[in-house]
Amino acid sequence: MVDIKITPIEESRISQVDFTSLVFGKEFSDYMFVCAYREGRWQQPEIKPYAPISLMPSASVFHYGQAVFEGMKAYKDEAGRVFLFRPWENYRRLNRSCERLAMPAFPEEWFDAGLKQLLGLDKEWIKQGVGNSLYIRPFMIATSAGVKASAATEYLFVIITSPVQSYYDGDVKVKIADYYSRAANGGFGYAKAAGNYAGQFFPTAEAAKEGYQQVMWTDDATHEFLEESGTMNLYFRIADKLITCPVSERILDGVTRKSILELAPRLGIETEVRKVRVQELIKASENGTLQEAFGCGTAAVVSPISGFGYKGKDYAIHRPKELYANKIKETILDIQYNRGEDPFGWREEVK
Repeated sequence: MVDIKITPIEESRISQVDFTSLVFGKEFSDYMFVCAYREGRWQQPEIKPYAPISLMPSASVFHYGQAVFEGMKAYKDEAGRVFLFRPWENYRRLNRSCERLAMPAFPEEWFDAGLKQLLGLDKEWIKQGVGNSLYIRPFMIATSAGVKASAATEYLFVIITSPVQSYYDGDVKVKIADYYSRAANGGFGYAKAAGNYAGQFFPTAEAAKEGYQQVMWTDDATHEFLEESGTMNLYFRIADKLITCPVSERILDGVTRKSILELAPRLGIETEVRKVRVQELIKASENGTLQEAFGCGTAAVVSPISGFGYKGKDYAIHRPKELYANKIKETILDIQYNRGEDPFGWREEVK
């Protein structure tokens, strides 16, 4: 049993939030989970009111970027019960990220117990209805004071939560990167490190000036192979086969991606994991065999791609009436919101 200190709020802020017009990741719930690491061990975990964190200006995270995070969601069914979707995948992945950035692992049992107690306290922030959820942002930062270029000795693990609705509205149009790279071999592209995302903002802003919502990343060495889109893993439906790129040192092992690979065969969809060349995608667009492309991840679940641009030219995706993306998304949502069977045991109730 994990001993977690709880400091109650004086008054909930929930009445101040308009749940009908949420901006993704802007509003935060009443409580947060906090646990400090110092003297070589994790200290007393605590759940306390959501509030600013005080750090020294010399805190290592500001100077050397030791910061990792995760993204999860909690869902409420029609009976008011709360569920998580494959949470242990996130617990393990956070610690893989920590290992790569020379940060201490956070005990998975503490993570699980702290998160579930936090959700119990903030249960009213989880609204019913498909599309509504509580976005969960666990993160860890280096807090040691000092500017020596070395791994920190003190850290802070925090979980904050935010009520959200749909992440993307409608389809997205993407630009295939032919110069910028998201990650490189030998680096930490597979980790959910804060710096991995900071490097995307400039290329994405440049693409936005050309009318695209996201960048479809390619490999760093040749820009010949497709990898990810924005913060999402990629799937392509070419001639009725659903293809996704293999994970690597550069590509995040997404929970939604691996869920689709397990789920698709039950829906009668053939899948394949292999490298996809930019030229293959262009050829498939030109001959009409590219029927779908979509990104997938925790925030959006499935985000359809309406078309893509490459070296100044736009290419169409010849989508049929029946889309794999819709069938997959609905099935995953049925599991997450407890509306349908869960043959994989992915749904975990928070009691």
